Amino acid sequence: MTDHITLRPIGAIHSPFRTTQGMPIQTVAAADVEGELEVFEEFAAGLRDIEGFEYLMLLTHLHQATEKLEVVPFMDTVSHGVFATRAPARPNRIGLSIVQLVQVQGRVLRFRGNDMLDGTPVLDIKPYVPQLDARATERIGWFGHGLQRLPSAVSDDRMK
Repeated sequence: MTDHITLRPIGAIHSPFRTTQGMPIQTVAAADVEGELEVFEEFAAGLRDIEGFEYLMLLTHLHQATEKLEVVPFMDTVSHGVFATRAPARPNRIGLSIVQLVQVQGRVLRFRGNDMLDGTPVLDIKPYVPQLDARATERIGWFGHGLQRLPSAVSDDRMK
């Protein structure tokens, strides 16, 4: 094991969201909000054949979040261990957004489902394949009651 892992961004998000205040907290709550991923030139060859996918998983660095082990998530009013949440305030501050690919223009990917801040560093892109990625389950922990808050829940300053 090493004490540190070094990652480098492959691109950056261009988004209408300049601050975390009032942002959607999940891509499903931002289904019509558009954004762009500008892939850096040195990684452009990695985009070959990406237009064949409707959805992509973007792994990001939540560069404006803090690191916490217990949080009150946006969809609840009680504290949970961060690994039982999707809160941005977490060790390593890694985000996962499933977005709908709208258009590929060179090394710029236009997408819908934007729940990311402008300038968010992107660490990786993976194609979303329902037969590999979707799982049916009834056991979703505290989200069972928290999901009812999703349509109106937005980001605030509790993760700072």
